[in-house]
Amino acid sequence: MSVSTGTRGETVPTVPPGSPAVDTADVAALLERGRALSTPVMRAAVDRLAPPMDTVAAYHFGWIDAQGNPTEGDSGKAVRPALALISAEAAGAAPEVGIPGAVAVELVHNFSLLHDDLMDGDEQRRHRDTVWKVHGPAQAILVGDALFALANELLLEIGTVEAGRATRRLTTATRKLIDGQAQDISYEHRERVTVEECLEMEGNKTGALLACAVSIGAVLGGADDRTADKLEEYGYHLGLAFQAVDDLLGIWGDPEATGKQTWSDLRQRKKSLPVVAALAAGGPASERLGRLLAADAKSTDFDSFSEEEFATRAALIEEAGGREWTSQEARRQHAVAVRALHDVDLPAHVREQLTALADFVVVRKR
Repeated sequence: MSVSTGTRGETVPTVPPGSPAVDTADVAALLERGRALSTPVMRAAVDRLAPPMDTVAAYHFGWIDAQGNPTEGDSGKAVRPALALISAEAAGAAPEVGIPGAVAVELVHNFSLLHDDLMDGDEQRRHRDTVWKVHGPAQAILVGDALFALANELLLEIGTVEAGRATRRLTTATRKLIDGQAQDISYEHRERVTVEECLEMEGNKTGALLACAVSIGAVLGGADDRTADKLEEYGYHLGLAFQAVDDLLGIWGDPEATGKQTWSDLRQRKKSLPVVAALAAGGPASERLGRLLAADAKSTDFDSFSEEEFATRAALIEEAGGREWTSQEARRQHAVAVRALHDVDLPAHVREQLTALADFVVVRKR
């Protein structure tokens, strides 16, 4: 896997050699199953929203364009729905049992994307303008709130004890996700953030909801709390691996693959793992990077920085070791996630599917 590194078009691996091999056909089938089974239910849920929120949400999910015409836009990777369906099978239930959980988790995920894009000032997602850019900040806030409410509504409508347990897990995960976003924003205004703080933030922001996704189907299928907790452990560490790769792509990702601007996270002054690890490393590159970022925080013309200035910062992060450390951390979290599966009794095909999805997370390029 290669991604662009700058203005000259050079390519280097996002994740160095040693990452797991992935059967892309098997993973694609799992993702497509998650998408195919959850999308009709998601569309029906979105149809409950009052105008214009229904059409704004449809635009966000890629079902229509900005003029309201049907489109086959990119609606995301569907990792969370795929995990929720596999999770139901982990409890010995049919994958369809996990559909309400899959949809609820995906609604919460998209609630967070709508709000995050606005708070971060992101103008592009999935290769097109974000909702706040097209429909305005108010609609981005309202539709995000509505998706969160729909998620809980869908689960509670089931009316079973298991649905109540699933809703509790979802609301806890959502609160942690919001905690993580608050931490992320606060770190943008701090000169230094520790690696431990960054991992805690990313565990909240990404790990908590992935952990919920991989347990919620099992809970709906009648699994006990020990099984659900072990699945959550897998999902939490998978989320940390997922976010570590996201952090690499946020600096060195190819815009054609990610749908975001070059140097996306550097433009937002994010204290992501590569940045934090580079600053903690010490040495000449680390010290120079620290001086530049400290000056950036006080700059009044940061928005007018050239591509070369962002490329310089990315090169210093790499020279200080931030890129390599983050790649290694992604693989370490992947290994911890897979080990967690050893402590739970799972059907062989479920174990294989969860392992394949963990492998995919580490080697993906968008």
